[in-house]
Amino acid sequence: METPAPKRIFLIRHARPQVSGKGLFNAARARQYITDYDAAQVEEFILAHEALPYKQITKVHCSTLVRSQLTAKAIFGDDVNLIIDHNFREFERKIFSLPLLQLPINLWLVGARILWFLGLNSRGIETFKEARHRARAAAKQLSEEAERETIAVLVAHGLLNFFIRRELKRLGWQISVKGGSGFISVNGFERA
Repeated sequence: METPAPKRIFLIRHARPQVSGKGLFNAARARQYITDYDAAQVEEFILAHEALPYKQITKVHCSTLVRSQLTAKAIFGDDVNLIIDHNFREFERKIFSLPLLQLPINLWLVGARILWFLGLNSRGIETFKEARHRARAAAKQLSEEAERETIAVLVAHGLLNFFIRRELKRLGWQISVKGGSGFISVNGFERA
């Protein structure tokens, strides 16, 4: 009697967006950077990951942000069915106001994230608690699809993928491919 194929989930982070973060930014320019980042095309890349069963993948979940959709098409081709879902968007971020201050963009982004994690920078956007709840629901959605169809693939975003990974482990999925969190990283999970 044949052993049934394991159920698998793959989480892939999008490719690097084509947006420059060089120089110093004031708050207004940092806000514009986020807008530009969310609308940017992605750098060209080649991904031939040995763990991905390319021929079995006919649909890929991705977020409403163009960088995840472009990455999915670049990896799996134009014929793949993209399931674009608002639940798979990156955790929101908001630049706080500090007039006259000029900082590298990474300091603006890290500062905004830390304040957001602490609940001090979420006015008008999703709170950290709401974002974690959304990641939990996303993990459940992928888990149910993998159980039903043997494989589920998501091309999304760094922080969202991190929280989905944590939730998948909590749901009993075992990590089979540990690819980190960099651009176009692949993380895989299996369940017998």
